[in-house]
Amino acid sequence: MKKIFIVAPLLFLSACSDKWGWYVVDPSLPSGWSNLRFLLSGLYYTILLSLSAIVISIVVGLLIALPGLSAKPVLRRFNRIYVEGVRAVPILVLILWVYYGLPQVADISIGVFAAGVIALALSDSAFEAEIFRAGIQSIDKGQYEAAHSVSLNYSDTMRFVILPQAIRRILPALGNQLVYMLKMSSLVSVIGMQELTRKANELVVSEYRPLEIYTILVLEYLVLILVVSAGVRWLERRFQTDQRN
Repeated sequence: MKKIFIVAPLLFLSACSDKWGWYVVDPSLPSGWSNLRFLLSGLYYTILLSLSAIVISIVVGLLIALPGLSAKPVLRRFNRIYVEGVRAVPILVLILWVYYGLPQVADISIGVFAAGVIALALSDSAFEAEIFRAGIQSIDKGQYEAAHSVSLNYSDTMRFVILPQAIRRILPALGNQLVYMLKMSSLVSVIGMQELTRKANELVVSEYRPLEIYTILVLEYLVLILVVSAGVRWLERRFQTDQRN
């Protein structure tokens, strides 16, 4: 059944016009099926790159968000400088700087995958920090007072009382950031990362059929984003059910 949903649209497109070269991605032809497999081979690195970056950005974002909630002006100022500074840098520029500039600054060797993860995670961490800050601030102050009444310290209060409630509230926003990360991962193709967009670019160079190949690329991202969005909605319903129980 799944193969029918993949093959049927491609066969339809192949019959749309004699001027279009849908044969390059026609799964009924050996060459077309080989091209499709080549395009799909970039899916692994797209997912791995995005998941690695989002996990790191969530951790860093939380660590950056906590100083923004502090009563000390110095810590709050550090939070604002970091958030505003990182958000001001375009992600493509950050990718290029990390890959070409960071090795010279830190005198280290850095691969394409590591550079992509660092750049994406750094860029997204500023947004994650704001999401966590808003989520934590949305928790009623009575929760802090209740935790204090049972002698919980600050770290235990955050770990066992505040963060579990905040995460339930910010889960949709975190899901949106994962979708954003999946889309922004395509920019890492500029430094040679063999993900979906890079594979499509390489196939265009060899087949000279940008319309057909980039159409498949659009469909790949569309399906991937729809699956991730459905997974996020499932988690939201699951958390809501657990909370009611």
